Amino acid sequence: MKWANKNTILFASTAIAFSIAATAAHAGAFAIREQSAYFQGTSFAGYGTSGETISAMYWNPAALIGAQMGWTVETHGSVIIPNSEINGTLSGGLLGTSSVGSGDIGLDAVVPATYISYRPDEKWVFGIGINSPFGLTTKPEQNWAAQFYSRSSRVFSINVNPSVAYQVNEMIALAVGVQVQYLDVSLKSADATSGAGFPRSNEIYGDGFGVGVTAGVTIKPVEGTEIGIGYRSGVGHSLNGQLFASGTRAEIDLGVVMPDMVNISAKQKITDKMRLLGTVEWTNWSRLKSPVATSTVTGSALTTLHFNYDDGWFFSVGGEYDFNEKLTFRAGVGYELSPIDEDIRSTRLPDNNRWWLSAGASYNFNKHMSFDVGYTHILTEDTNINIDPSHQDYNSTFGTYVADVDSNVNILSASLRYKF
Repeated sequence: MKWANKNTILFASTAIAFSIAATAAHAGAFAIREQSAYFQGTSFAGYGTSGETISAMYWNPAALIGAQMGWTVETHGSVIIPNSEINGTLSGGLLGTSSVGSGDIGLDAVVPATYISYRPDEKWVFGIGINSPFGLTTKPEQNWAAQFYSRSSRVFSINVNPSVAYQVNEMIALAVGVQVQYLDVSLKSADATSGAGFPRSNEIYGDGFGVGVTAGVTIKPVEGTEIGIGYRSGVGHSLNGQLFASGTRAEIDLGVVMPDMVNISAKQKITDKMRLLGTVEWTNWSRLKSPVATSTVTGSALTTLHFNYDDGWFFSVGGEYDFNEKLTFRAGVGYELSPIDEDIRSTRLPDNNRWWLSAGASYNFNKHMSFDVGYTHILTEDTNINIDPSHQDYNSTFGTYVADVDSNVNILSASLRYKF
């Protein structure tokens, strides 16, 4: 028992250190779904149901009820390899007419996640997850055609989420949790007043902490069927930072509310070796609206960040097949309805609806240690940017920008699960 306790602490400390270090190096797209190598292989179908992995707690803390007695520690890592190029024409502004392309604006990212659970008895399970739920890193060529609309964008987050699950009876489990979230934002664009070549950038940046909750339930109405319902609340942030514009600097406060999310997952046993999985997810992106940066000195509004997103939806189906007692294969397909359409699409985040095609596997080395891998290829639908006088980002000094976007993403994930 002493050996198990010492190794639990060592493994958990290593996993947490990996999460913090790797997340600080890179983030990903604005909402990061890549929180589990296990469910990466199903396009995240069934991600809120209980089973072999406690990573399901990210979407539904009640799924912790699937944890075994004692300690379980998991560390997950995803390598996101995006390719996104914007090619179009700027006209009617400072540069006259320019068709200099963005180059590849996407940067490769490493997204880690760590989960730890402790089950003292049949009724209770305690868990904690450390994740990066939101992130964005885009960087076009310095002097591309739309440099006045964007030069670089970065969003970085860390979320610590302790939770507790309770088995009410054989059919129902309930859970609640707390989120403590750190958010750091930096947005740059070319300064039109900085002279030939526009060497200087305008920038708004800030960081801060916020608090939210999570909750969930799992229901097993009949043998072989499980339904999971999960909720992650929005987290409000009052970001403290600075605004650099036209060579001047101002201390600012920026109020931002990250979206809440509701998901429903299901798992259905088909045979002793095969299971069918499904997920529906709704994300309340419309609450982001248009945050206003205000001066900490005068309280006056200095600039507005125009998001005005719609809500987002994600649908996926998948399946698992136990090849033998040690090896399980899985696959899935997902479809995502982006909260961004052509009416508001910007050069910072030229997002659109997309298909997720995934496959993965798990291997149980022994009763303590398991290894998961997952792969996804994301296909984005034809995407256009049209910043004209009707667009929320339009500035007559900068001109009209019309472009096409060519993008796709490859994601490789792996995880190590250890049960003490």
